[in-house]
Amino acid sequence: MLYVTESCTFEDMIKKSQFISVMIPCTSADLVLPLLRTLHTEHPQANHIAFAYRIKTNTGIIYRFHDAGEPTGTAGKPIFQYLEGRDIINVLVVVIRYFGGVKLGAGGLTRAYGQMAKQVIEASTLQIYIEMATVHFTLDYDKFQSFEYALKKVNGHIIEQDFAGQIHLTVTLPLEKKSDLESTFSIA
Repeated sequence: MLYVTESCTFEDMIKKSQFISVMIPCTSADLVLPLLRTLHTEHPQANHIAFAYRIKTNTGIIYRFHDAGEPTGTAGKPIFQYLEGRDIINVLVVVIRYFGGVKLGAGGLTRAYGQMAKQVIEASTLQIYIEMATVHFTLDYDKFQSFEYALKKVNGHIIEQDFAGQIHLTVTLPLEKKSDLESTFSIA
């Protein structure tokens, strides 16, 4: 899976219509509506503001796409298909269209919206998504230094620590490395 860390924009003219595609990092479906409202405010004269999103949650990937008044299946779905095809998550892609007077037809619209999604994806910087896990550990003081070293080697981070009779830690680390650390150090 891939994701983006910063927004990206791509613009093009297709048969006199101006198309603007925007790719925005988005980690929650609750953030989609405010982001869309902002784009509607920035582009009040736009004829269509179609979108698609794919967001990874604890229960799986949620997605939605919307044609924004274009014929069914000609705007939102082609955008979504590029996100799904590249396995990009935690992202909202919006394509804004200012109608230029030339009708594109269903096939032309599908190609135009798909091409705009493809172009903004290619213009953005994609990162490999690494699923993280949060784990609790209880350690003796003499094991703390070796634990810190092992955690750093797997790109993990201490989120919370409590020094009492023993050290109680809450850490985040790549899910694929979780069992390695658990087998080496005792778990709370």
